[in-house]
Amino acid sequence: MGLSDRLNISKTGVAPDTGSASGSLIGVTVRRRKDALADSSRRLKVKIHNKLFETIDVSKLEALEPAMVSAKVSAAINDILTENGTLLTDADRGRLVEELKNELLGLGPLEPLLQDDDITDILINGHNQVYVEKRGKLSRSDISFQDDQHLMLIIDRIVSRVGRRVDESSPMVDARLPDGSRINAIIPPLAIDGPALSIRRFGKHRYDIESLVEKGALTRDLVDFLQAVVRARLNVIVCGGTGSGKTTMLNCLSAFVPENERIITIEDSAELSLQQPHVVRLETRPPNLEGRGEVTQRDLVKNCLRMRPDRIVLGEVRGAEVFDMLQAMSTGHDGSIATIHANSPRECLGRLEMMMLLSGFLIPQRAMRQQIASALNIVVHVSRLSDGSRKILKISEISGMEGEMIMMQDLFEFVRTDTSPAGAIMGNFQPTGIRSTYTQRLDIAGYHTGPKVLSDFAPGAGPAQSARIR
Repeated sequence: MGLSDRLNISKTGVAPDTGSASGSLIGVTVRRRKDALADSSRRLKVKIHNKLFETIDVSKLEALEPAMVSAKVSAAINDILTENGTLLTDADRGRLVEELKNELLGLGPLEPLLQDDDITDILINGHNQVYVEKRGKLSRSDISFQDDQHLMLIIDRIVSRVGRRVDESSPMVDARLPDGSRINAIIPPLAIDGPALSIRRFGKHRYDIESLVEKGALTRDLVDFLQAVVRARLNVIVCGGTGSGKTTMLNCLSAFVPENERIITIEDSAELSLQQPHVVRLETRPPNLEGRGEVTQRDLVKNCLRMRPDRIVLGEVRGAEVFDMLQAMSTGHDGSIATIHANSPRECLGRLEMMMLLSGFLIPQRAMRQQIASALNIVVHVSRLSDGSRKILKISEISGMEGEMIMMQDLFEFVRTDTSPAGAIMGNFQPTGIRSTYTQRLDIAGYHTGPKVLSDFAPGAGPAQSARIR
């Protein structure tokens, strides 16, 4: 083998055609060295971690300033490394200090992921498989836990902070992080391959309506219309699939509610972040160890009607609470907002009917549909598209009943036109040209439907509002 061949191996780790077996051997050797270094680093971290618990009162660390915590942890690590004669570079030492601080005071390996505002979902399938979603795309992370017991420790730390528990008698739990991120954990025996943890992120910088306009999720004309809808006290339901941005849209719509109104929010796991001064937040409660003390969304909806709300915001309609929500919307608590899992405005109505049927109440189909038609006014359909972008696809309105059918018409829609070379979806936001049934109420709220919907931006009446979806 010549000098050039040897240099090629050293640069690429792949042998030339005359020695492919040697290249494979080198690759295996490199991987083994990496694994050995990782095991050595892990053993060192565990040893220092155990020693820290012997020398430092962790409960007192939480009350100290971050700089003081770093100083104390660094001093303890230095003492332990000196005792063991271990040499580390400054970079390795700094990384070790940060990892141990995360283990002692934070959520361990999850901390770097939680600091990244571009990550919207963290999905953990056992201790050694972590996936993250960025800009609508899933990818595997190089983060891992030591073992399932380590992952269980982190899960326990999360749920205990909000007064919940997870164990064999209660192996599923919903919780939240201090920043509002939503947590779901499921553990063995239900999770066969080890504990599974799902985190729906709500970063430090929440999206407002202006941010959604910048990202192409909707246009300024749609913002004006939705603001008038909320100000006119029309009842709104936001529908969409999982991860489509329903909660974000709900937060943005709630920002249009006047500050002098009393808002009551009802959620399974509190994640809404309303900016108005007069907000009462209610959250469901699971049963205790004896199976008692459960408080459902329906219980909270019933109770909030006695709390003199101006508006009710229901995080997600899931079951029997649909009855009380619809009754509240049609009996004086107009201007309320809710979300539901559905893939189109029409399917949203079908889902509401199905929930009413599955609730165990024997109500004629026509009566159910009349209840829906009299309570709901506007349906906003949001979706996550194939390029990972999230946007409004349709804004529809319910205009009443005709025979046995609920009458629905689309007011605005996104018309897809092309896909860019980079895979980004291109399209136009267009009004359908249909005059809203609620024109008078919208006019009073300051939105003049005539020129906006019927002429200025109607298809064929000039350049349509266009958006590049990023």
